[in-house]
Amino acid sequence: MKLVRRRFLQLAAGAAAASSLPRIASAQAYPTRIVKLVVGFPPGGGADSVSRIIANRLSELWGQQVVVENKPGAGSNLALDNVANAAPDGYTIVMSVRAPGLSRFLFSKLSYDPDAFAPVSRIGTYTHLLVVPKDHPAKTMEEFIARAKANPGKVTFASPGVGTPSHLTAEHLKAKAGFEMTHVPYRGVAAGAMSDLLANRIDAMINTTGSLLQAARSGNVRGLAVTSAKRSGLAPEFPTMAESGVAGFDISSWYGLFMPLKTPPDIVRKINADMVTILAEPAIKSRLAPLGIEAASSTPEQLAADAKAETELWGPVIKAANIMSE
Repeated sequence: MKLVRRRFLQLAAGAAAASSLPRIASAQAYPTRIVKLVVGFPPGGGADSVSRIIANRLSELWGQQVVVENKPGAGSNLALDNVANAAPDGYTIVMSVRAPGLSRFLFSKLSYDPDAFAPVSRIGTYTHLLVVPKDHPAKTMEEFIARAKANPGKVTFASPGVGTPSHLTAEHLKAKAGFEMTHVPYRGVAAGAMSDLLANRIDAMINTTGSLLQAARSGNVRGLAVTSAKRSGLAPEFPTMAESGVAGFDISSWYGLFMPLKTPPDIVRKINADMVTILAEPAIKSRLAPLGIEAASSTPEQLAADAKAETELWGPVIKAANIMSE
């Protein structure tokens, strides 16, 4: 009887191991063809640059090409829509600048489920910088706020689009400091917005510190303040909003990778492990730093927690500012 029972247990264990082989093998073999990395902003901007750094390194690591596909528009909603509705086979990834769950607050109509994403890994964190034209009357953030208060609704600011972290950070700043600005969204800020800022057609721009740092240091625009609690290690010459009179202001953002919800968990874990590896490499850190990005991987669970916290932070801000797109 004992021999029969032992033999049964051996067979059961063998069957369990055999059943896991295809799943394990799929992760070990992955990828076997081109992987698409979707980014919701046009070529040339900060998000695009980060995506290409990650895509190039993963291509080297995997021996398969990872191609960046730009789908700008609607505050990265077009990119999220594309990936949420893609086949969950491991070959479509989105590089997102915000929690996908924020879509339900930002858009009245959605053709995808904003919860239909599997978090993979954080890429890194960054702060924002507010800049004005080089000949703007305001020399400091305090002067800029005072001018905006004296001219309610007449001061304009550019962002990479409705619902982007830069836009929401500006809305939060307005509420905290008690002044008004009119939002002028762009499909990214690499070209059009900067041209309008340099020509004094808009009064200010808020975007990632890295994307605006060269223009600010060259004197083409004037940097007024960063949004993090502490000065940026990348740009310590710029004061924080808190130092500029907006008490307690502390906003940083992140870049993260997400996949369709039903992507095989073993593939998600493989990509996560590879992201942990490459984001620890000094060469990748040094390439992200000039873009204002502090490389910081995470577990899928940590990225899910980041997304949840961001939704809880920005949901009320979106409602209070009545931000909604069709």
